[in-house]
Amino acid sequence: MITKNVYLHPKDIKEVALGDGVISIPELIAISRYGATVSFTKNYRNRVNKSRSLIEKFLEEDRLIYGVTTGFGSNWTNVVSSEDAETLQRNIVRSHAVSVGNPLEREVVRAIQLMILVNLGQGFSGVRLEVLELIASLLNHDITPFAPGDGSVGYISPESHMALVLMGEGKAWYNNELMEGIEALEKAGLTPVTLGCKEGLALTSGTTSVTAMAVLALYNAMQAAKTADIAGAMSVEVLKGTIKAFDSRTHTVKKHEEQAKTARNVVRILEGSQIAETYKDYRLQDALSLRCIPQVHGAVKRALKDAAFTIESEMNSTGDNPIIYPEEEDGVALMSGNFDGSYVGIYADTMCIAMANLAKISERRIDRLVNHHFSELPSFLVENPGLNSGYMIPQYTAAGLLNEIRVLSHPSTIDNVPTCANQEDLISFAYFASKKAYEISQKLEYILAIELMNAVQAMDFHQSLKPSPTTERVYHLIRSQVPTVEEDRFFYPDIEVIRSQIHKGEIVELVEMLIGEIEF
Repeated sequence: MITKNVYLHPKDIKEVALGDGVISIPELIAISRYGATVSFTKNYRNRVNKSRSLIEKFLEEDRLIYGVTTGFGSNWTNVVSSEDAETLQRNIVRSHAVSVGNPLEREVVRAIQLMILVNLGQGFSGVRLEVLELIASLLNHDITPFAPGDGSVGYISPESHMALVLMGEGKAWYNNELMEGIEALEKAGLTPVTLGCKEGLALTSGTTSVTAMAVLALYNAMQAAKTADIAGAMSVEVLKGTIKAFDSRTHTVKKHEEQAKTARNVVRILEGSQIAETYKDYRLQDALSLRCIPQVHGAVKRALKDAAFTIESEMNSTGDNPIIYPEEEDGVALMSGNFDGSYVGIYADTMCIAMANLAKISERRIDRLVNHHFSELPSFLVENPGLNSGYMIPQYTAAGLLNEIRVLSHPSTIDNVPTCANQEDLISFAYFASKKAYEISQKLEYILAIELMNAVQAMDFHQSLKPSPTTERVYHLIRSQVPTVEEDRFFYPDIEVIRSQIHKGEIVELVEMLIGEIEF
């Protein structure tokens, strides 16, 4: 497989051509988060056109094919004539657009649309090229379909809301304004399509929403894991922790490479620190939230790496049903269950548990930073405690976020509620597994932001000793927008600023520019 743009930061990828090789995680982030454009290669177009010709051949021959010449779900026993093919496809989109609640975020919708293009562009779905070109045009013209995010058992409903816009129905945002789908298309100079046989089904089937949200969550989580090494190192430094816990010899006797790499990361980040050197023998050993950074962070990274392997495989798969499989000059429709999201869902649940562990160790370090009984610093990191609460309450915020993360970490994929008159008697619930992983990844960023905010404030009380050159640069990056706290002020903007620096990768980029890649 050919992997493109793997080592570029997503914001530096301006265009992604689909069809020659696999789609990478950075490319999905580039399109969904940073607005990179999408194009199709000749191979992509040829595959799609060949697959479509097979569907039209099947229709002419009156072959009995699920969702093409039959109804859907338990209605598969009802034969539909070729004259009603378009009505059937229009009806599935309209009837299945029943997810409710708040709309999915722009980047989530864009990621799902990209996954639809990748899924259907493999050449096993029988969708016309013009339908896929219209989806690409929505991405390239920044038209975001309105897609409520609640109530999906695996896929279908959010994708149906998006497919409505292709038909000139539903709603969409264009130029930051929510309007009727047909109006958004017209303002962008685009024309709606009439869905032909198989197309409504293909647009609403598969693991597209499950995979899209899992990729976004995974990217956030991997970036957060690197940030946690930085935040953890800074907490060790300002809490007078002993660097001896990160001695490489310790980590050679535990056979997990991620643990050893994390220990090296902390040592590299703190290299040249007068604070760390001064206090390396201050305690015989530290609390577990400092001493076990390599073990806990390393275990989280291993879980994320395993998740990445599976999720990347799903990204480049076909999750449609039926599969239109070419065979020489003919082909066959294979009715099966590739739409099942268990692979991604199980690893999305795993990511939730991994991120919860990263959140809990970070929260414990936050408590040590603000608790003068442990930190040996002014209470709640403010010069005049009592009159000022200082950083007392941001630790509450971290505790509240951690509680939410713990609840969301209950696995979704172990549940089951049969649907469709028991034709669909096994439900993966992978959709919610990915959705909550995405939500947890955002909450984790806030907890790490609070830890960094506290660590930077604690550094102000070590002015007689210099921090490491690396942590000093992180200090100045944060202090460029978050000034030292001398008396109580409105802290919400400070937390948001640092969270944005984490989310955009600015803190990780800065550190990697100074010490090289943070090992994962």
